[in-house]
Amino acid sequence: MEALLSRDAKNRLNPVYSVCSSHHLVIKAALEVAASSGDIALIEATCNQVNQFGGYTGMQASDFHSFVRDIASDIPAARFVLGGDHLGPNPWRNLPADEAMNHAEVMVTSYVAAGFHKIHLDASMPCADDPEVLSDDVIAARAARLCAAAETAAKPGQLPIYVIGTEVPKPGGVVGDVHEVHATSAAAAAAALTSHKLAWKLAGLESAWARVVGLVVQPGVEFSDDSVSLYAPENAKPLSQWLRESTEGIVFEAHSTDYQPDAALAALVQDDFRILKVGPGLTFALREVLYSIDAIARVLFPESNRKELPRALEQIMLEKTAHWISYYRDPASAAIKRHFSYSDRIRYYWNEPDAIEAVAALRSELADAEIPETLVSQFLPDIYKKLPRNERVSFDILVTLKLHQSMSAYVNACKSGKGA
Repeated sequence: MEALLSRDAKNRLNPVYSVCSSHHLVIKAALEVAASSGDIALIEATCNQVNQFGGYTGMQASDFHSFVRDIASDIPAARFVLGGDHLGPNPWRNLPADEAMNHAEVMVTSYVAAGFHKIHLDASMPCADDPEVLSDDVIAARAARLCAAAETAAKPGQLPIYVIGTEVPKPGGVVGDVHEVHATSAAAAAAALTSHKLAWKLAGLESAWARVVGLVVQPGVEFSDDSVSLYAPENAKPLSQWLRESTEGIVFEAHSTDYQPDAALAALVQDDFRILKVGPGLTFALREVLYSIDAIARVLFPESNRKELPRALEQIMLEKTAHWISYYRDPASAAIKRHFSYSDRIRYYWNEPDAIEAVAALRSELADAEIPETLVSQFLPDIYKKLPRNERVSFDILVTLKLHQSMSAYVNACKSGKGA
């Protein structure tokens, strides 16, 4: 069932985590976790995943809506909200700006028409005929143009809510070291908010501005292939103080919170980063559990002719290099990073037919097998203690436990911030 995100007594969004993924197992787990805790699942698609040309998933916005709805139909008490992330010209930034923005308008319109409720407008990426860095005013004017397009597609009683702001790496992730990630300054946040509010006013979008609920800023968290920058509350203190003094009634949206420890996620929520985005961290966990199950199967069936899952995915990635080749230039490290990077570029490949077949073959091989708990302890020690007693260990149980565990810190962090 589709729903609306809840608000607090001041009409600000209550803390919520946003699952940004197109993998059916991740979405299913997010819906299950939300249903079991009585919450609403916020599921988001990015401009690169889903657009009018299919994105890398092959889905348009209406397809993604149906995809999530079909998964939810099998989960009692499932409630969800769909969101669009980084909606703007990014997929077409190699084109002149006006042409790229025309595509972006069509994309945003299609998301809203398909029933996506939370819309992140991001026009920060320079296009082919732009200077290297765009001014706040240009970014805001382009975002307002996209908002106007979205409003034309909105149905009565189903008006979208908006998130603005752009101080995050471009979709696809960062390259290089992330140890020196600085939090957005309060002055920069104020300037971004002011420029957007003025752009909305100039475009006659005052009624839509009342539905701007969040501002994307950088709290000082990020990850690259092999490192994670952890949240340090003292660095974001001026930012949080500024928001608490603001009269706009917005909250902060934090991107790239993947791999943050439990305490850091809770601290982010307490500091008014009430929308926590997570994506690659969940498919990273999915890859971990699938590879571990593959290792269990190899112990149980040493004479099997089934192609090992890592070898199957390696073959696919070497045949279709588009999603990693520009990031991994060094052959020596590329072999590791293709599979084990925090940026998790392997996530682009799980929906390939050969990858789907390889996972299905693994599941089939274990369908009638007795998986000893001791092998779970060996290869998946983090979920061993969560195994249900007096129940046969299966492929599905292991995947479910792993993904639910990966989301538990987000559930707890958001619950800790409600009523704050």
